[in-house]
This record gives sequence, C-alpha cells and structure tokens, in this order.
Amino acid sequence: MLPDDLRAALDQALARYSPQELSRSVAQLTERYRTGAATGVAHLRGEADVAAYAAYRMPATYAAAATAMRQAAALAPGFEPTTHLDAGGGTGAAIWAAGATWPSLRQVTVIEHDPHVIDLGRRLARTSEAAAVRGTTWRQASIRPGLDRPAADLATMSYALGELPEADRPHVVRWLASGAAMVVIIEPGTPAGYATVAAARETLAEQGMTIVAPCPHDGRCPIRQGRDWCHFSVRLPRSSLHRQVKAGTLSFEDEKFSYVAATSRRWPRAGARVLRHPQKRKGVVSLRLCTEQDGVRDVIVSKRQGDVYRQARDAGWGDAWPATTEEAG
Repeated sequence: MLPDDLRAALDQALARYSPQELSRSVAQLTERYRTGAATGVAHLRGEADVAAYAAYRMPATYAAAATAMRQAAALAPGFEPTTHLDAGGGTGAAIWAAGATWPSLRQVTVIEHDPHVIDLGRRLARTSEAAAVRGTTWRQASIRPGLDRPAADLATMSYALGELPEADRPHVVRWLASGAAMVVIIEPGTPAGYATVAAARETLAEQGMTIVAPCPHDGRCPIRQGRDWCHFSVRLPRSSLHRQVKAGTLSFEDEKFSYVAATSRRWPRAGARVLRHPQKRKGVVSLRLCTEQDGVRDVIVSKRQGDVYRQARDAGWGDAWPATTEEAG
C-alpha cells in the first residue's frame, strides 16, 4: 500500500484533472503501448499524460519495488545505505520504497529524462515525511553508458532497463553497479521482463557482485528461457479513483514483477526461494523452489512433518525457504 503521505500527495496532484480526463489519457496511453507506438515514458505528451501515468502505474510500481527491497534488506541486515541513486526514476516510486526500507538514507538522486515527469516527482517527494526523499536531487538526463553519476551505496533501476536498447543494457548495468554496495533492478513480471533481469543478473555476477535475492546462489538461472520465467506477485488495494482510471471493478490488483538484488559483499543467503503460490491440500503443501544445488525443485511437505508443515502452510510466493528442509517420503 502507498504510504499515507504519498497517497495524499498523489491525490492532490490528480485533483486538478477530472477522472474522465485521466481515464481518457490512460486509454490513449494503453492504445499507444498496444500498437507499439510507445516505449518507456517517451509516449507521455504533457502534464495530463504524466498525471494519468502516475495514477495508472505508480501504486503498482511502488508495491513491486517495496516488496523487492524488503526481500533484499532481510538478507542484508547490516546494510545501512546513506546515499541512493535511482536511474530512470520516473515519478519516484522507487525512492519512496527505498526510504521506507532503509531509514538510514540521507542523500537521494533521481536521473530521469522527461521534465514533466521530474516536475510531478519533485512535487510528490516534497511532501514525504522522510527527509532524504524530500531533499531528493532530480537530474534531467537520458540513461546511457558513460553518463557521469554520483557515488551511491544503493543503486536502483525500476521498470527502466528494458526500455533501453538491448546492446546498451550490459554497459548500463555495469555503470549502475560501479561503486555501489547494493544494486536492485526490477522489471515487469513478463517473459521479456524476466529475460532483461536474467541478463542483468549475469552482468552483475561477472562484476564480482553476490546475488542475494531472489536467487539462493550466484550460478546460472536454472529456469530455461522460453519455457518458464522467474517472477513474483504483490497484491495492492485500489482507491476509488484508481478503479475509475483503470476502468476496473475489483478493489485490488496483482502486480507481477521480476527482480534481482546484488551486493558487493557476502551476506547469508536464503536457502531456497518459493517460485509459485504454494498448493495447499488437506494435510499436504506442495512447493516449487529454486535451490542452490538442485535447481528448480518441487517439494511436498506433509502434516506429519510438524513445524516444517506449519511453516509451509504460512509460506507465500516469493518467500525464502530453508535449504535443509527435506521432502516428505
């Protein structure tokens, strides 16, 4: 869920437009995406489009970023960054998520190329209860290899890497990781988004970084591209305006995302990761896990396993799972 201060600021920013205007802009944006006439935020054609984009996507991108960052932070409990660089930051969903995850942050920089997007992002950030978010430096520039960048303990790129030319992505990932103690990259939970994350993961590993989430190892991803893809899901509530803009009736939506988090030092890693919603039947829980030694593995936990069964009943898609848990016989 969006923090109260962000939700209030976003509602205020959207109040200057009627729901009909926002819905019309969202419909036009969706059509441009569908026809391939738009990529990234290059399709945004003024302040109304930016507002519609924020209403349409910011709650979901915040939820995905916050979930990925919490998983990474849980595996690096001693990591307390003070500086944050968010590349291709849009209206700032990732900096709000980082501020909520790491209160130690003191200095934040967002690099974004669209001036209208920066304007809205800056206005939203100024309302934050977190001093680091309020004082964010917004820099107008296009992300490209060789771009000068501020030093940062934490470097993030959320829903932006896949919008760059494919040939530039490894160079941008290396640029993002340069001097960073942790890198978090998030993309849509689609086969294409996963492919972008998987390639970034390989680049980060080649840079000597340790993969801390979601993977329990630094080896090659055991999922064969084209047959499946690694992604996760977070459920978020929809406000009445959100439902109207999206022309939806449900009070919630599920945002699917792929991500990777890597660090410059070694931390204890998850033994395994739950890759799908656990399948729960009477007395039995089936888990699909990513493991270090056995790749993707299906595990069945029965009620007779006591504490392990109770843990399996509570497990969710994307959660860590102990490496020592044995399959029921």
